[in-house]
Amino acid sequence: MKKLILVVTILAATYFGITESGLVVTRGTGSADTAYRSDEILSSAFAERRSNLQVQGSGRVKTILPDDNDGSRHQRFIIELESGQTVLIAHNIDLADRIELLAKGDRIEFNGEYEWNPRGGVVHWTHRDPAGRHISGWIKHNGRTYQ
Repeated sequence: MKKLILVVTILAATYFGITESGLVVTRGTGSADTAYRSDEILSSAFAERRSNLQVQGSGRVKTILPDDNDGSRHQRFIIELESGQTVLIAHNIDLADRIELLAKGDRIEFNGEYEWNPRGGVVHWTHRDPAGRHISGWIKHNGRTYQ
């Protein structure tokens, strides 16, 4: 099984454009095929316990959590990908606007940095970096982009 995962990862890296720095570049025009590929990348990252990956994808809000107010404030919610994998989104509301009227069942698109954890992972850096040292991320909800 480990050999199969390794082969799939190498093929995915070649096909999807995973760079040596760990940057994940999804290709496509927002089609269902693109969503499937981004789910595959997130699934592989979870299985391999990888972190520090710039990812893009979409999912439905499964649970809205209380804000994390320790240090930088983060709006937190869990999304479910088409694959069934859940991912925590931690959106910094000190650097970006709060996502308005977010509700369970809403579809969101995201671009941010994936960090592994045993529950499916977390995506953060869904905003611009005011210092310009990190790739900017975003969240799209109801036709609005939050970054």
